[in-house]
Amino acid sequence: GFIRPDLAALEDRIALTRDEARPEAVARRRARGQRTSRENVADLCQGGRFHEFGALVHAAQRRRRSVEELQATTPADGIIAGLGEVNAGLVPPEAAQVAVLSYDGSVLAGTQGYLGHLKTDRFFDVAMRNRLPVIFYTEGGGGRPGDVDFDAIKRAALDVTTFHNFAKMRGRGPKICVNSGYCFAGNAAIFGAGDIRIATRASWIGLGGPAMIEGGGLGVYTPEEVGPIDVQTANGVVDIVAADESDAVRLAKKSLSYFQGKIDDWAAPDARALRHIIPENRLRIYDVRDAIKGLSDEGWMQELRPTYEEGMITAFIRVEGKPLGVIANNPAVLAGAIDAGCADKAARFLRLCQQFTLPVLFLCDTPGLMVGPEAEKEGTVRAAGDMFRAAAALTVPFGCITLRKGYGLGALAMMGGHSRITRFTISWPTGEF
Repeated sequence: GFIRPDLAALEDRIALTRDEARPEAVARRRARGQRTSRENVADLCQGGRFHEFGALVHAAQRRRRSVEELQATTPADGIIAGLGEVNAGLVPPEAAQVAVLSYDGSVLAGTQGYLGHLKTDRFFDVAMRNRLPVIFYTEGGGGRPGDVDFDAIKRAALDVTTFHNFAKMRGRGPKICVNSGYCFAGNAAIFGAGDIRIATRASWIGLGGPAMIEGGGLGVYTPEEVGPIDVQTANGVVDIVAADESDAVRLAKKSLSYFQGKIDDWAAPDARALRHIIPENRLRIYDVRDAIKGLSDEGWMQELRPTYEEGMITAFIRVEGKPLGVIANNPAVLAGAIDAGCADKAARFLRLCQQFTLPVLFLCDTPGLMVGPEAEKEGTVRAAGDMFRAAAALTVPFGCITLRKGYGLGALAMMGGHSRITRFTISWPTGEF
């Protein structure tokens, strides 16, 4: 049928934003073993359940380049934003809507542009007014110095509001940040402000890239030397490590699902296996993760920061389809004693559960808070107090199961403050107090 010229012109303009219009940019992504941003978004919001905001924006560089060139090479000003449905079919329709954003690494290295900031802030406002959870892909090189259309006078650009707006966002679910590739400067600041942070093994995350580091007189480094994944997992920056971008999508969906409510399709493991996890011999060690998996529905334990402060386990699970957070002492590390790092890790997790109304289960096996001159150098008094404060602020339901040792102040911390403040305080047959 006949298509009016104005509609045809609009469709041609929209076509420029698609991957098919930029085969060379797609080929560069493939050469690095990466997907395009639009492929990640499409995988996240399966079935075309994504509606983009501001797709026709381009880089603010008309004083340097033609409009036609900018439309062809800087689609969406390097930031894709829109409303999507994530886990549709698994969770109720009203819980599936999510705000989705992705810096586009194929557009000016994923840098943050002037108009991109304006679009991002507009979309943050939409997301916050609708109390939506957020999934944000953060790959990119930080602020973009080449946007000159609005640079009539030299200015510091300290009135950019994106970082403040993202940090203050509160929805019915968390802000999940996902990264693959280089993530430096402003993009890293966004990543760090996420409630749950997922990164692929091929990620390098730092508050300054090589050019900034060299310009500051701090040395000359390759991008791969700045914030590699082993560094950012050891220090607790990254919560969950993904094998690749496909796995990152899977983990983002799974992580979000705990905050989307109950699911009906679940299976429980054989509970009889729980009888054999904790040895009768009190001197023998065991793996507390086996206890967590034995309590959880099959396939529904998702641990956060597993290699950071390993004496404390923090994880999301489901029990009969219902989501909750778990905090467990790890008796394989310091016999389960709670040092400063473990207390900090627990406090952050408790606040996450409280903020998004997730019930909490404590699994206690601790000889207490870590003591001694070395422990005091780490600030254990401050950290332990912070864990008590985080537990005292809980209004979500919480309970405690003592697996083995329940001693002193450490046991109190693992009960939310004391044994009668919980919804239940129960014990494995191996519990000792």
